[in-house]
Amino acid sequence: MRSSRFRIAAVALAAVTVLAGCATTAGDGAGDAAPTTLQVAAVTSPMTDVVEAAAGAIEDGYEIELVEVADYITANTILDDGDVYASFSQHQPYMQTFNEGNDGSLVAVQPVYNFVIAFYSKTLDDIADLPAGATVAMPDDPSNTGRALKLLASEGIVTLDPAVDPYDARVDDIVENPKDVQFLQVPISSLNAAYEEADLVFQWPSHIAALGLNPQDDGLLTELDDVFALHLAVGEADADSEATAALQRAFTSDAVREVIESNPTIEVAF
Repeated sequence: MRSSRFRIAAVALAAVTVLAGCATTAGDGAGDAAPTTLQVAAVTSPMTDVVEAAAGAIEDGYEIELVEVADYITANTILDDGDVYASFSQHQPYMQTFNEGNDGSLVAVQPVYNFVIAFYSKTLDDIADLPAGATVAMPDDPSNTGRALKLLASEGIVTLDPAVDPYDARVDDIVENPKDVQFLQVPISSLNAAYEEADLVFQWPSHIAALGLNPQDDGLLTELDDVFALHLAVGEADADSEATAALQRAFTSDAVREVIESNPTIEVAF
């Protein structure tokens, strides 16, 4: 990795405002005396690992600066405000929900990796043993709510209204709940804590890894769906810029591919 092209900016949530005005304006950096810095927000590994690999692969005239933030809302907010150039932290359905709820103009420009999502349990070894009245913890954002409910429905734990697109399903769209499971909806970042108390918890592999778990070995229900591949995102005004094209090439480089292929919980999406 060319360390001269890579700098990390660790950003605490409370200090995000210091980034104001720091995002680099898109342009052709090839002829500049100094490289054009493109700040990319990401939340946690392996997203941050991919950004680091892309930073080592970015072409002459550009450098990538990782802006590590505490949560996905912050990553989108600072991108939409123009405080960073890009983000690598989400799938398209999550981004679309953000745009709709915040009058945002983010654009997904490059799928990078897909990942296995799963339900986990501290007390169960088999989903068939899920008890009546069990507490099921899952994300509170609409896109991941639909994903979690769709997975539960595939196992027959609940039945969803057939008139509703399962990707858009909400708890209110459950028409049959034979085990009378109770739903606890919290932010993704709080689901690891819920693992200690709930009977079943839906969680991303990047977060559940902190508990020493992974979907292949510990997931009771697992799913891999291309709809939820993680994308590089930029503001609408930068979607077709030379700088964005350089980012796309870096994020689909051999260096990034190697990082993805070395992690068994994710797979290449380009």
